[in-house]
Amino acid sequence: MKNSIKNLAVITVVAFITFSFTGIIKEKKEIKVENSKIVWKGYKVAGSHEGTIALKDGSLIFSEDKLVGGEFTINMNSITNTDLEGEYKGKLEGHLKSDDFFGVEKNPTATLVFKNVKLLGKNSYKIIGDLTIKGITNKVNFNFSIYGNKANASLKIDRSKFNVKYGSTSFFDNLKDKAIYDEFDLIVDLEF
Repeated sequence: MKNSIKNLAVITVVAFITFSFTGIIKEKKEIKVENSKIVWKGYKVAGSHEGTIALKDGSLIFSEDKLVGGEFTINMNSITNTDLEGEYKGKLEGHLKSDDFFGVEKNPTATLVFKNVKLLGKNSYKIIGDLTIKGITNKVNFNFSIYGNKANASLKIDRSKFNVKYGSTSFFDNLKDKAIYDEFDLIVDLEF
């Protein structure tokens, strides 16, 4: 009887120690930046413009095949316009990189860090993340879908929260048809 109690106690202690030091295994999957794409679209009273911006690096973190985290660095110097050509394309790209917009000389990267990941369905997640642009961090909420080794998301960003003022009615009056809306879209397609 004493040996049975002693054996049970030893098994209990070994099991406790094993489970205490065996955490949930997390797997970090690096984003293949060369196969991933971010499209931006900005809107103004008189129309819209769109283009691309490149990831510098990124990763998604999984636990038991479920997304639990993510972190991305965006190369702000890579902003390009895809709906204009020639001189106007160059002018818009230069203006977006200037201090009027994203000030890429002082702020060459932007970051997104997933802070809360909630499973919505088989392949769908609700993400709350910290987005940092021009050194200013704000929360963003968006849906994120994963299919095999690919993921996509669509984000709506309010540039006024990141001190991107040019042409914004949040900062200036009487802009009329020169006004640029504060919200812009990011459509993200990732491969990992």
